[in-house]
Amino acid sequence: MDFGDILKKWEQGQHEKNKESDMETWLKINEVIDKDAVEQEKNIPGEKRRHLLNAKPDDILDIHGSTSEEAWLSLEKFFQNAKDNNYEKLRIIHGKGNHTQGEAVLKNTVRKFIEQCSFAGESGYEKSSGGGGGATWVLLKI
Repeated sequence: MDFGDILKKWEQGQHEKNKESDMETWLKINEVIDKDAVEQEKNIPGEKRRHLLNAKPDDILDIHGSTSEEAWLSLEKFFQNAKDNNYEKLRIIHGKGNHTQGEAVLKNTVRKFIEQCSFAGESGYEKSSGGGGGATWVLLKI
């Protein structure tokens, strides 16, 4: 069974709810770690999380016009600085990819970086007033 088959079963609601799912089995076989599940006990308490979700970011990085490689280097420096300064929330402005054929390169670069960064926690796209799908917020793990 390949990942496409597993995804089809999931979308059709045919996955098993009480035992390990095909998706979990596939993730284990392919050594893909769900870092959010592993770090679940380190989650931000509810009240603080709600506060952070509504708070302004401690720092903002704009990577418009960067190549994927330049953006990655900027993200490494940005996140390390945030960790060193005990920041709790960041915003990355990457654009929506409207001027790119195919997928939004910088948006995908940011997503991949966040998944690989050990101290990056929950993330999502900003409200339309904060850039919508062209900006990502990230809560850092404490």
